[in-house]
Amino acid sequence: MTAAIATPITQIEILPGSAIRISGITWDSYLSLLQELGDGRSTRIAYDNGTLEIRMPGQPHEAANRVLAAIALTLAEEFGFEFNDLGSMTMNRPQLNKGIEPDSCFYIQNAQPGQGLGETISNDLPPDLALEVDIANRSDSKLSLYQAMQVPEIWLYQQGQVKIKHLENQQYREAFTSRAFPSVTVEQLNQWLELRRTGTDLTVVRAVRQFCRQQNR
Repeated sequence: MTAAIATPITQIEILPGSAIRISGITWDSYLSLLQELGDGRSTRIAYDNGTLEIRMPGQPHEAANRVLAAIALTLAEEFGFEFNDLGSMTMNRPQLNKGIEPDSCFYIQNAQPGQGLGETISNDLPPDLALEVDIANRSDSKLSLYQAMQVPEIWLYQQGQVKIKHLENQQYREAFTSRAFPSVTVEQLNQWLELRRTGTDLTVVRAVRQFCRQQNR
């Protein structure tokens, strides 16, 4: 839903699994809202040239996000890659009037000691991998925001399946393998997701560990 609303944004009730879009929001108002709401919240906020979107993830959204995050973290650990999990950290580009909060994001190839615990990470160093769970099929607008942030790889979950998207020539294109984890294919990711339908996150993590240890032989 898109609207111009007189009610203070912080007082708007958003049901789990739904989102609201508000037009005519200035950049300064967007930044003020982020500061007022703080980090301890479950909503995801995106901003695109005056349009603010506030999303409240529902259970299916969060379940997909958490299992994909568990896969990414297990892969990094088993392959011995340095990594930092920055969750749904806010990324924005003031010069482009754009901002987004992924469902999860990770620094892997560009992981650094202490990253995220002290000074704010520079906009010039985007995460290596972002997760975007798209239950409502709104990913097209989100991809343009990730492109503005120059995130090189996205795992996009739609209609029960995950797609790997690589940023190439300023556009996202579907890919067969992951850049962050070159031995992992999109087919393999979806096989792990399928395990979650009849098992738990632990079922998936064990399968990922087995895969990695076979690769490391």
